[in-house]
Amino acid sequence: MIRNRRIGIGAGLLVLPLLLLAACTAGGPEEPERPDRKPAPAGPRWQPTPGTPWQWQLSGRLDTSADVPVYDVDGFETSKAQVAGLRKDGRRVICYLSTGAWEEFRPDAGEFPERLLGKGNGWDGERWLDIRRTDLLEPLMARRIDMCRDKGFDAVEPDNMDGYRNTTGFPLTAADQLRYNRLIARLAHDRGLAVGLKNDLDQIPELVGDFDFAVNEQCAQFGECERLTPFIDAGKAVFHVEYELPADRFCEGSRRLRLSSLEKKWELGAWRKSC
Repeated sequence: MIRNRRIGIGAGLLVLPLLLLAACTAGGPEEPERPDRKPAPAGPRWQPTPGTPWQWQLSGRLDTSADVPVYDVDGFETSKAQVAGLRKDGRRVICYLSTGAWEEFRPDAGEFPERLLGKGNGWDGERWLDIRRTDLLEPLMARRIDMCRDKGFDAVEPDNMDGYRNTTGFPLTAADQLRYNRLIARLAHDRGLAVGLKNDLDQIPELVGDFDFAVNEQCAQFGECERLTPFIDAGKAVFHVEYELPADRFCEGSRRLRLSSLEKKWELGAWRKSC
């Protein structure tokens, strides 16, 4: 089942309506700015720790008013100046990229050979990539991660990193996925950036040492949050979001597991409720 739920800024994708119940503490635009923030320090690669608050916004005009230390935003649509503004205000900034699927609306879409493109992944204008072809994909992904570095991001969130569990049009294996995911992690680390493992729960035991944090969607809805504990045990943050459960249905469990949990709407705009 595909559970990579994202909509890029300006991508023109359809928003699925949801009825979400109010619960826990409201965040996002309602939260005031803290005047005492300090610029994020330079130094070794960033390592977010368990329980670190965050904001995830991939659609709409960027709203920087959530009083949290981490922002996860679209790598293409977010400008260098916007990243610098977040950094100046003391935030760490994560660069969202789709590394396992092709998106027709990206400026580099024409650089992907047709033979790399598989079946649709459930989102308009997107198709799975043949991750076995690292000879072709490595330079493409390296240029994307160069973009994240050059814009001043601290980390990369690579999406669609579990193609082997989906109907991609290619005979992908778990070994193919491990190899590709480790390639993406290496490309980020070589550029001084932290990198998160997106979903791919089955391979957490093998990959927890290669990634600096995890990003998960809907582990509470599907009863899977305990499977993320290797990251927590390693002192690494798990940034978690639910769409179809109200916050009062998962926040208690999230606090127990030390997850950084949000309730969000499908379009991943500025709205948020935090645990």
